[in-house]
Amino acid sequence: MKTEIIAVGSELLTPDFQDTNSLFLTTGLNGIGLGVSFKTVVGDDECDLARVFRTALGRSRLILCMGGLGPTEDDRTRETLAKVLGLNLVFRKDILARIRERFRRRGMDMPPSNCKQCYVIEGAEVLDNPNGTAPGLWLAAARHRIALLPGPPREIRPMFENHVLPRLAANGTGLMVRREIRLTGLGESSMESLMKPVYAAVPAGISVTTLASPGDLSIHLTYRGAAPRAAAETSLDGLEKKIREALSPWIYSLNGDNLEAVVGSLLKEKGKTVACAESCTGGLLGHRLTGVPGSSAYFLESAVVYSNAAKTRRLGVPKALLEKHGAVSAAAARAMAVGVRKTSRSDIGLSVTGIAGPDGGTTRKPVGLVYIALAHAKGTAVTRNHFFGGRAQVKAQSSQKALDILRKFLIKGT
Repeated sequence: MKTEIIAVGSELLTPDFQDTNSLFLTTGLNGIGLGVSFKTVVGDDECDLARVFRTALGRSRLILCMGGLGPTEDDRTRETLAKVLGLNLVFRKDILARIRERFRRRGMDMPPSNCKQCYVIEGAEVLDNPNGTAPGLWLAAARHRIALLPGPPREIRPMFENHVLPRLAANGTGLMVRREIRLTGLGESSMESLMKPVYAAVPAGISVTTLASPGDLSIHLTYRGAAPRAAAETSLDGLEKKIREALSPWIYSLNGDNLEAVVGSLLKEKGKTVACAESCTGGLLGHRLTGVPGSSAYFLESAVVYSNAAKTRRLGVPKALLEKHGAVSAAAARAMAVGVRKTSRSDIGLSVTGIAGPDGGTTRKPVGLVYIALAHAKGTAVTRNHFFGGRAQVKAQSSQKALDILRKFLIKGT
């Protein structure tokens, strides 16, 4: 069944707002075996919205539309869809009573503008909305299934889970099973070359999709079909084994966990603590580590020592060392890692220093040059790296490489 999501709202076409609802809806749909074929974001213009509805009706059987059900003049979703379908709008007194009661409980009178939310497309089922004034609508029109849902996340999410998913699941939508394998330290083109024999042996019913971001790759395996779950899992097991055989040196997760979560689990397992000293990453490394729930069990602190003076004052990096070798050097990275380990009393000190750009590079020390050091009880290791891309990409790759160095150290158990 072709499925389409439509997000309505002119604000979603600006840089100030993101459509996060469609990600939530897609996750729920995938859970009952439905993939999404199209996603459209459209503004509040009635002609544009009508055009989007006509296109969706021509290519998709299931349409989930969110937004545009409010009380203001530019909320036109239900009215526009009714016109496109050639159906009337019917006023519902029970909805009016519910909205009035909602305002009364708050000690307020209902504004007249809320009356427009009491109109329902004829033949539609009303989806209750205890978290807002806009009821949802469910239409079973000819070969189509259409859900109109409110835009605010606190309203759309319970409505989707409590009303839409049960209706879809009851129709027997099939089975979808997904897995995500994540890698780092390998280029996308290199991965593709290593994956060629694997692509030639992908079982029927399974699709393979790869995604790339700075320093990180993910391989998504998706089974869609009518086979029993056990059979689908067996097929995925076989494909996953072939991928591990081809890419094992770079794989850090088989269940979709990000690198900081994997590192956090290893730190807990080994009973180790870590502290960071950051220059060019500006706190990104600490931010990633503390983004994992329970990170207080192993993460002690991160010192953002951007200036040379801060490196000396906070970590005890000798001024003479910085004058001789510079802040972007193996010597500085080593001293930073040792310093933060000593001052924090952590088991592991992890440091990053480099040139994120776009300025500050030289022939000898170009933009993207980054040194990463890891200090522990038995010594300190430093790696020299050269990352490419803009400032944000260099910072992201630096933090990724630092986390992977920590991961590999913990796995070795030294």
